[in-house]
Amino acid sequence: MNLSFLKDAMIGKGVPKPISGTLSGHAAGEPFDKHVESLLHSKFPNSIKRQFTYLNELFSLNPTCTTFEDRRDLIKSEVARLLLMRGRASVTDWSIDNLFEEKQNDTADILLVDKVPATKFQIIDVKTTNITKQGQPPNIISAEKLANACVKMIDTNDFDSIKITYIGVNWELSGNTLLCKDVSIKELFKTNPNELYINWVAAQQIQFKVDDLSQTFNGNTEEWCKKYLEKYITSCKEYTEKKLKKLEPLAKYIKQST
Repeated sequence: MNLSFLKDAMIGKGVPKPISGTLSGHAAGEPFDKHVESLLHSKFPNSIKRQFTYLNELFSLNPTCTTFEDRRDLIKSEVARLLLMRGRASVTDWSIDNLFEEKQNDTADILLVDKVPATKFQIIDVKTTNITKQGQPPNIISAEKLANACVKMIDTNDFDSIKITYIGVNWELSGNTLLCKDVSIKELFKTNPNELYINWVAAQQIQFKVDDLSQTFNGNTEEWCKKYLEKYITSCKEYTEKKLKKLEPLAKYIKQST
């Protein structure tokens, strides 16, 4: 769905400064995350969910599904299942009295779905930047998780059930308000996979600022998946070779002791 209306709705407007006073990381991003969710809910009132609320609703609508396998299989798309499902223990222990709560490492900040249970999932992730501060690009998604998702898409020939959208919000502090200065809306599968940076030291995270993300890839999603896997494998090999090279000076001490 077209989310370009968010630009007019947000640029030049603001959200209250966090009560904690912290203006970095999750604390600064959460007010804009909730603001974006509210705007999307106004536009698509029956389609906007949090990842955990979608799972709570899905399981609640299917009370006879009580095992991990039965609940897992409620998400028909294996790609969506990989990205959105919780772990075996938490899924097994879920109940009306033990609902899921939000986790900071959820793949989606916001889900835009066609229905419950959904056949189409638009994963929306909100990333914020204080334009008055210098900092490295934020962690976006695990490179390994994305590689596994690409493999699953190829193996199941499912290139339509998942769309991944990033909303970048650039802001600056104005009194007690975080003032939105710009909004970027980018699609992951439209960027050139070769341009993605994988920080192997920082938990294998793909990192970028949303407004820097190119939208120049002209191939289809299957082609994107294969290009990304090529990028992932090449980058992993380069990182591994560098690590192994750093170990070479240490090897002589092992040889001397044997």
